[in-house]
Amino acid sequence: MELNRIYNIDCVEGMRQLADGSIDLTVTSPPYGELRKYTGFTWDYKVVAEELFRITKDGGVVVWIVSDQTKNGTESGLSFEQALYFKNVCGFRLYDTMIWDKASPQAPTESRYYDVFEYMFVFSKGKPKTLNLLEDRKNKSTGTKSKVEIRSSREGRRRKDQIRIVKDYGRRFNIWQISRGWNKTEHPAVFPEQLAKDHILSWSNPGDIVLDPFTGSGTTPKMAMLNGRNYIGFEISKEYTDMARKRIEEAKKIKGE
Repeated sequence: MELNRIYNIDCVEGMRQLADGSIDLTVTSPPYGELRKYTGFTWDYKVVAEELFRITKDGGVVVWIVSDQTKNGTESGLSFEQALYFKNVCGFRLYDTMIWDKASPQAPTESRYYDVFEYMFVFSKGKPKTLNLLEDRKNKSTGTKSKVEIRSSREGRRRKDQIRIVKDYGRRFNIWQISRGWNKTEHPAVFPEQLAKDHILSWSNPGDIVLDPFTGSGTTPKMAMLNGRNYIGFEISKEYTDMARKRIEEAKKIKGE
């Protein structure tokens, strides 16, 4: 299977054509229950999770961006079921449970607090081989000095003799506030380019292979290409495949390729 292509194919069928341990990073946002009518297609998260484990390199990462459907007064909890399946059945580490704070509600309801977030489960196959943790959070105590602490727990906290000086900018928190932005495509659920880009920069290096098994409108492949990574995309809908390919070609022209 060639790199830097988006395939109009069921993602399980596509992944079965990939070699064991061939993917550095997956960044994807699968369909959430019945929240969207993704042109009528269905999928089995268990088979997808098993294939993702097989094709992920040792030290590779899967970023799984999901939310829960509320039906008959209760949330489905499917996001948690998926996370535990990845961890307890497939063998991934649940490296981090991150939150995407969308800053504003997409579909406000009168019966509960506004829903403004989605889960971003970060799974790793063993210890992550790439950690380019973004440091763009302005520190309030810039320039102050203190002893280096090991914060495993309050009781086990230890201090080293080494002195640290607080930098201007520190590592991000694991709640990312990123606006959904304006959806300029016909796809029902485009996630922000900044979100895909920041995960790609965090968990991969230039030249790595980034997969999106639910490519949709092509955000992950586009941001992988623009940031010097190779990509593979799978999308079962011909309509969305064409949409994603068009976005890639337009991005290439802007980039000058």
